Amino acid sequence: MKIIIRSQSELPIYAQIAEQIREQILTGTIPEGAVLPSIRALAREIGVSVITTTRAYGDLEKEGFIAAVQGTGTVVLSRDNELLREQYLKRVEDSLMDAISTARTAGLDKKELFDVLEALWASEEEV
Repeated sequence: MKIIIRSQSELPIYAQIAEQIREQILTGTIPEGAVLPSIRALAREIGVSVITTTRAYGDLEKEGFIAAVQGTGTVVLSRDNELLREQYLKRVEDSLMDAISTARTAGLDKKELFDVLEALWASEEEV
């Protein structure tokens, strides 16, 4: 697991950690069932306080990405998890809002945008 803390970021350190772990889970870089480093080990590895990593893990647990399992550690939850599905849906909605905004700026109408989406969907199914 790779975490990079940027001192110039507007995000607090705990949010940077949570965001990077979340992204790695969503992309499959960290697979479901994987055991994450302990809070103390992660804090030591990236040079932050245990309180900071505790907050990051706590936020990820509330969002349904991870869970603390007695005797095992902190594990990545299944992608079938409803909370995780909501995160995926939010990402799709955000991306589509960007696409709508760009289409409007380019002067495309709704049908043209739908045609682009259908073409992209079909090309992905062929892969």
